[in-house]
Amino acid sequence: MAEAPQGVVPASAAGTGNGSRSASAIADPMSSAAPSAAAVRPGTATVFSGGGTGGHLYPALALADALRDIRPDVRAVFVGAERGIEARVLPARGLEHLLVPVEGFRRGLHLANLTVLRSLAQALAAVGGLFHRLRPSLVVVTGGYAGGPAGLVAGLMGIRLVLQEQNSVPGLTTRVLSLWAREVHLAFPEAVARLPRLARPRARISGNPVRPPHPVAREDAAEAFHLDASRPVVLVVGGSQGARAVNEAVLDGVRRILAGEISRPGGLQLLWVTGPDHLTSIREALEETTVASVPGSESIPTWIRLHGYLEAMPMALALADLAVSRAGAMATSEFLARGIPSLLIPFPFAAADHQARNAQALAEAGAAEHLPESELDPDDLWARIRRLLEDRETLDSMARAARQRGRPDAALEIARSLAAHLPPTWEGS
Repeated sequence: MAEAPQGVVPASAAGTGNGSRSASAIADPMSSAAPSAAAVRPGTATVFSGGGTGGHLYPALALADALRDIRPDVRAVFVGAERGIEARVLPARGLEHLLVPVEGFRRGLHLANLTVLRSLAQALAAVGGLFHRLRPSLVVVTGGYAGGPAGLVAGLMGIRLVLQEQNSVPGLTTRVLSLWAREVHLAFPEAVARLPRLARPRARISGNPVRPPHPVAREDAAEAFHLDASRPVVLVVGGSQGARAVNEAVLDGVRRILAGEISRPGGLQLLWVTGPDHLTSIREALEETTVASVPGSESIPTWIRLHGYLEAMPMALALADLAVSRAGAMATSEFLARGIPSLLIPFPFAAADHQARNAQALAEAGAAEHLPESELDPDDLWARIRRLLEDRETLDSMARAARQRGRPDAALEIARSLAAHLPPTWEGS
């Protein structure tokens, strides 16, 4: 079987607990799950690097899957940060990976950046050693501080580098690495002007690599969540960890509906993903409100479905008539790919305020409404929801605009571009 490069957690070791350690501490293990020497042609190893957050990691995973669908001979190895979400996800998925001690820089003059520089030097050394042994033909960086070392080493070693940027405002990693990247795949056309001038000719508007929508009948999706397919469904999501401000604004409106102070617009139903940390408190608040407002009732109304986290998100997206959400790039790309109008409440502390820029771009395109958290008022939020659900013409127009911006086949399109940078397949592959 093929030998995993020194320092890499092989697929067979991932998921056993070793993956949570620094990968550089693991000495040259053999991989029983890695591709065999006969299956992997020398020169087709491809490194995918990006992370820190799911918004940078999951595009890398999607692109690796799409590339291997086209080129089964490719050996995908992931490079991420010890402190990022990838330290949990990559071992759990049984993927070959290297975790390095890289951290994000603090803004401004900050003594902690001295530690960040030391960690960066260690990360560059670890990644350089990996590349020397692995000899990848291609490095793909999907942003975030976790992708910086792999992109820098690719430039120093003359390895082909391709970038994928999710947001309308390219991050620091993308802006720096774009100076020597072969291609820069962007999700937002607005991002081109925010790249260094020398990099702009190599920019491609490709979209974000999301799961391609599979046809799901509305009736089947409604049955899965025990909702009525004939009534509108509002999907409320606040990112993987939820959003307290969004949850509180939605809860306030639900309380007023249950108290009879306002009517339920269009007989709407809520598919509400609170985030794991907020589920219990929201559930208890709703149960308390229901008992106080609906004599004899002890359970949450059937038109509300609460979830801390939703694995069946494709089913939820097939049912949603309107989404109320943060403005992360991957979430908004899911809405666009399926033509779902959205009411976007950006996270106000996102790096470079990129969520606000995402929301502004989609609002200007007519695919969404932008509601800054600083202006978030429960009355205004519910007035907007009511107006959109009762104005079918506007909702349909937003859906059309969303579909025009959506690129449901982005993962496949980008993967085809990546494959063009690899050595050709040989006979019998």
